[in-house]
Amino acid sequence: MRMNENEMLEKEEIFSKVLRAGRRTYFFDVRSTKADDYYITITESKKFTEEDGSFHFKKHKIYLYKEDFSAFREILDEMTDFVLQQKGEEVISERHQKDFKKEYQNDRDAEEPRNSFTDIDFDDI
Repeated sequence: MRMNENEMLEKEEIFSKVLRAGRRTYFFDVRSTKADDYYITITESKKFTEEDGSFHFKKHKIYLYKEDFSAFREILDEMTDFVLQQKGEEVISERHQKDFKKEYQNDRDAEEPRNSFTDIDFDDI
């Protein structure tokens, strides 16, 4: 009995995390090779909406193998430290601002109930 591609992918996945960032979603997956060795895939998925309201996703994937983990981590840490030292954590480029604005507004809406009321002491009336 042969497994289809989806069953093979499910069997390969060991551990997964998802990061949603505006219109982009990042998938971090630990997978297993046929030799039962682990590696990481990082997939960026970005939603594009057409004028007619339909949408599609573009995906980009990188594969990261154990022998590259240390060097990859060092360079990623160095690059993120550089950006944070130069620009700080709160700076979002104009190009990406619209992606994060919606997320921020949703977070704010969640904190403020829509049917809010003012607590009034009847002695004040």
